[in-house]
Order: sequence, then structure tokens, then C-alpha cells
Amino acid sequence: MKKQPLVIFFIFILGISFVWAEGHNEPNMTHRMMMLVIQLGIIIFAAKIGNILFEKMKMPGVLGELAAGMIIGPYLLGGIPFYGFAEGLFPSIGNYPVTPELYGFCTVASIILLFMVGMETDLSLFMKFSVAGSFVGIFGVVFSFLGGDLLAVYLSGFISSKPLSFLSPEALFLGVISTATSVGITARVLSEKRKMDSSEGVTILAGAVIDDVLGIIILAVVFGILTASKASGTIDWAHIGLIAVKTISIWLVATALGLILSRKISNFLKTFKSRSSIALMGFGLALILAGLFEEAGLAMIIGAYIMGLSISGTDVRNVIQEKLHPIYDFLVPIFFCVMGMLVDFKALNSPPIIIFGLIYSAVAIIAKIVGCSIPSLFFNFNTIGALRIGIGMVPRGEVALIVAGIGLTAGFLPSNIFGVSIIMTLITTLASPPLLVAVFNDKKGMRSEIKAEEESSIKMDFPSSQINKLVLDNLINLFESEGFYVHLIDHEKMIYQLRKDVTIISLSLENKSIIFNCKKENEHFIYTSLYMVMGDIENTLKGLLVPLDKKEIAKKIQQKTNKSKNTFDLSIYLKSELIEPNLKGNNKEEIINELIKLVSKNKDIKDLSQVEKAVWERENGMSTGMQHGIAIPHGKTDAVNRLICAIGIKKEGIDFDSLDGEPSKIFIITLSPKNAPAPHVQFMSAVSQVLTEENRKKILSIKSAKELYKIFTGKDADTKKKKGFF
Repeated sequence: MKKQPLVIFFIFILGISFVWAEGHNEPNMTHRMMMLVIQLGIIIFAAKIGNILFEKMKMPGVLGELAAGMIIGPYLLGGIPFYGFAEGLFPSIGNYPVTPELYGFCTVASIILLFMVGMETDLSLFMKFSVAGSFVGIFGVVFSFLGGDLLAVYLSGFISSKPLSFLSPEALFLGVISTATSVGITARVLSEKRKMDSSEGVTILAGAVIDDVLGIIILAVVFGILTASKASGTIDWAHIGLIAVKTISIWLVATALGLILSRKISNFLKTFKSRSSIALMGFGLALILAGLFEEAGLAMIIGAYIMGLSISGTDVRNVIQEKLHPIYDFLVPIFFCVMGMLVDFKALNSPPIIIFGLIYSAVAIIAKIVGCSIPSLFFNFNTIGALRIGIGMVPRGEVALIVAGIGLTAGFLPSNIFGVSIIMTLITTLASPPLLVAVFNDKKGMRSEIKAEEESSIKMDFPSSQINKLVLDNLINLFESEGFYVHLIDHEKMIYQLRKDVTIISLSLENKSIIFNCKKENEHFIYTSLYMVMGDIENTLKGLLVPLDKKEIAKKIQQKTNKSKNTFDLSIYLKSELIEPNLKGNNKEEIINELIKLVSKNKDIKDLSQVEKAVWERENGMSTGMQHGIAIPHGKTDAVNRLICAIGIKKEGIDFDSLDGEPSKIFIITLSPKNAPAPHVQFMSAVSQVLTEENRKKILSIKSAKELYKIFTGKDADTKKKKGFF
């Protein structure tokens, strides 16, 4: 029955769309916007479902987004006409598969994508292994470009009706697409194996920077060559040289200015005060620079990348990344889904195209491994180390698809070759993780290990995890008051990064300790901060020695409210099997142990000893005996993943150190997870509203657990069935 309103709603909306379509067949502005919002809604759902399905199959989610686009696109389901949509939901516009409005979203998505990629570049790591990384990147690009271009020339019969030359648009773009390296998957594997800071890992990251830069420059040169030849019909080599010089000059000057002015850019963004404004203004700069680069004859993504690179070393980098993440999550899946829509299945529906795609993928893999491994051997890496670097540079990803999309939309690349680029992206992405796992074993990757620059590590131990968290909170407040930007970069491991100008400090929480990692010159600052925080906490603790009026607060918890109905459903957390109407214990210790035994009937409890420890730790800190004969023993523990409870009754009552000095007769024990949300306070508040004077008398007179359950929940125990409790 609950599904009926939803079905009716969708039928109603579908009916409205049919009526609207009948009276609005002309493609006016309103109709186009209507189509756009419907398309975006469908794309969001399709991309997310594709992402989830592929990740469940242990494959990158981006491939699921591409696959979703292929399925819902104009060449498959999206082009099927039905009532109200004569050309389908995703009709082709002329020779282009998607509407200009939808492609506009993709353009903005590609800018934010490359802007974020630029910000993720670690300049300090790049400089550390810049020489080795530069040769790795350069040789990888050269081998890949030549491999892709020459393969198109020698196997042109597979992809074209006419012979291709080295400078044919198809050959040039297949060369450029092959150069791209996406180290996101590599970085994930290295992170899981704790090899990000290894010599191979740092060299891969440094090489990827050079690889991206050279790939973008080659794209700009190729784009300029093809534009010039298309306009004049001939290739002017002098003009090509000017394009190359112009492209490299603009890139170098823009990059140099960006890095030189990075502090000024950061300070300018900080004038907008709020973090959201800083992020939006930063993205605004990326959009402006991207547009200026397009006007100058270079690709927009180059400008976006350079703006990200300029901000990468500033203290607002993480602020922008954090605040733009929701926009990134919204736009980028749309981009990849639309890229999938561009795949023409008819063009791929031939053995020659599939065969070429497989050969092209194999050449792309071999070119990166050979091109990146050979120079590594001249920089102290042994064979296994060089192989690791080569395999780490194999994955292609978003940059390859962006380049292919640019070629397709500009008219230089036929749709069948765009499909080939997706085949190559898919194969290189799937092949890289297992190969990396296989080669990153315990063997050394260098002939003689280079001693890494040691960071200073400061570890401070505290008496308990509660004091540890108190110190951490005060430290964060202090650093923020000093102008630092504090970011939680790993929620699971509680790792924070603190940045201010060129000062970067890593802070992590570990049981009862706080660990700092910083440069040697920042040690004094850390100790000074700790000293000040300790002093503040000491003053706070002295203030807590003044007695607090907890009794008055406790009385208000149980006072009546004007609500006629409790909106919190207690039956979700309570079951009649967890209610004991006749507790046997005769003192506080016996009652609590009996309650723990009662609640342990719940199969969600993973470790009973942890439960006992948590409950007694809380009880020893302050009695949980309230007033009016009620006690609420409770504890927070990792032994449970959600809130669970049990209720026990001792009609005779026992001394429980209650607030009003009266014996406690009604006991509610609750357990909540330490590091996950649970409605503990909401639950206790709802229970307190049930325990009115009238209900307390009823509870003490009832002998049946099922009757007690009905008083607490208002429902019959026999008819209420819950999942996941037992």
C-alpha cells in the first residue's frame, strides 16, 4: 500500500508531460529548457546507478558512468521515440549527438575536472624527483604519441576509407589520446599498499605532472595545426612552428606567472572571507582563464589546469577542493555520462573497429611501460622498480576522454575513433590495478636506496581518549584563530591537515595520543601551541570544580510537555524479548549485571566485555539514577553499530544513588556506537515522556513483558515485526 502514492505521483507527472508535449511541439526556449532539466535528471540517476554497479564489480565507477551514457544515449534507448517525445529523450542535433545546452554543462564539467586535477599536483614532490620524473614523462609521451599515430597510419584500413598520413586528423588525435595518463587509479593502489611515498610512487606522480603538461601542449599544437590546415587546405610548416612556439610560450608564461603570483591569488581569494565564497571565486578565476586560453587558440582545459596548479601550493587549496566537491560530484558524472552518449554503436558494430581498438589498447599499454621504464633505469632504479613506474603510468582516464571529446566536437575525429578511445580507456584502466598489485612486492626498486628527507614527528600521550579529543578540539580552534585552514582529510583514521601560506602540518588522532608531522623549523610552534592549549584546558577544569546543578536539569527531562503524541517511534529500538518485568538483583551491581545480560540477547552485540566496560565506566563516573524511581544506565562502545536497549523492572526498588534519594524501580539500559550517529538523546527524551506518573503506576503493576511493551510503544508486540534485531 505504501508504494501506491509514489506510483500515482509518477503517473500524474507522466500525464502532465504528455499533455504538455501535445501542446508544445515547437522547439521554443521553454521547450528546450524543459528537455534539458528532464535529461539532466535522467543522466544523474543513470550515472549514479552505473557508478554503483561497476564499483560493486570492483571496477572504476567512471566506467559505469560511461556505460550508462552509452545505454541512455541517442544511439540506443535515448533515440527511441515515444508518445510526447517524437525524437526520443536524447535526440541528435544535426550531426552532433547531444544538444548545445547539455554540452554546455559538459564544458563547465571539464573545466572543474582539470581545475581540481591541477590543485592535486604536489609541487614539492614534483621538485624532489623532478629530473627522473621529467624524463619518465617525456619518454612516455613520445613513445605513446608515436605509437598511436603510426598505428593509425599503418592500420588505416581498419578505421578509415582512405589512407592516413602521419599528419591526418585521425592519426594525430589517436597519438594525443594515447599520451594521456590518469594516475587516480594508480594513486589508489599505491595508497592501499602504503607506497605513495616510495621512490617509485613519487616518480610516478612527478612523471604524471610532466605527462599531463606535455599532453596538453601537444593537444594545443595539434589543434592549431588542424585548424590552420582546415582553413587554408595546406600545411604551413612555418605556421606550425609558430603555433608550437606560441603554445609553449603561453603555457610557460602563464604557469610561471601563476606560480609567482600564487600567494597574491590566495590573498585575493581570502578577502572574500567565507570558505564558500573563496571556493566559488577560485572556480570563477578558473573559468575566466579557461575562456581566455580558448580565445588565444589553446584548449580551455589548459587554462583550468594552470589555475589549479597555481593554487595547489597555497593554503586555500583544500578549502576550494572541499567546498567545490559537491559541484564536482554533480557535474563530473554528467560529463562522463554524456561522453558515453557520443559512442555510435553503428560505427563500432564492425570487426575491424573492434580489432583496431584492441590493438590500439595493447600498443598504448606497451608504449607507456617501455617509454617510462627505460629512462628510469638511468636514475638508480633497477628492473623491477622501472617496471613499477611504467605500469603506474599506464591508466588513461578523464584527460583522454576530454581530448577525444574535443576532437569529436571540433569535427576532426569521427565517432568510430571516439569509440576506439573509450575501448582503450576501459582496457588500460582495468589492466593497471592487478598489474600494479603483482609488481609491488617486497623487492627493492632501487639499486641503492636514497635516504628520504625526514620529517619531525611529535607524539603527545594523554590519560584518556576523552581528554585526547578535548585537546584536539582546542588545538583546532587555536590553529584556526591563527589563520590556519584545518581540514579532516581522512575521517576513518582522523588525520587533519593544517595549512597557512607555506606552512603545512599533519595532525592525527590515535587512541590516547595526538601525533604531529611537520618540518623541523615548525617544532617550536607545535610545542608553543600545546602549551597554550594545556593552560586553557587546565583553567576550564578548575572551573568545573564548582558544583553544577545537575538535579535541576534532570528534573526538567521528565517534566510533561504539551505534545499529545510522541513523534519518536520507540518500537524501532525495543522488543518485548528485551523487557524483564521481574529483575532478581538486590543491589546496584547485581541489577546492572542483570541488565547487561538481558541486553546481550540482542545479536547485534559483537563483544560483551566491551559492553560491560562501557556501562560501568559511565556509571562510575556519575550515577545514572534519575528521579521518580527511574534509572538509565548506558554506555558508548564499538561493540554495537546502532542504538540498542533493554528494560527491566524491580517493583521493590533498590538504592541506585538517584537524584531524589528514592529507590529505583524502572531501569532502561541503552548502548550506542562510539563513532557512528545514533539517536540516544532522542530515545531517552521519548522514554521520559512515556514515564508519566500514571504510566509509572501501570508499569509497576504489570507482570507481562508484552503489556509493558505496549505501554512504551503503543503497539502490540505480536503484530510488530522488525528486521535486523535478532
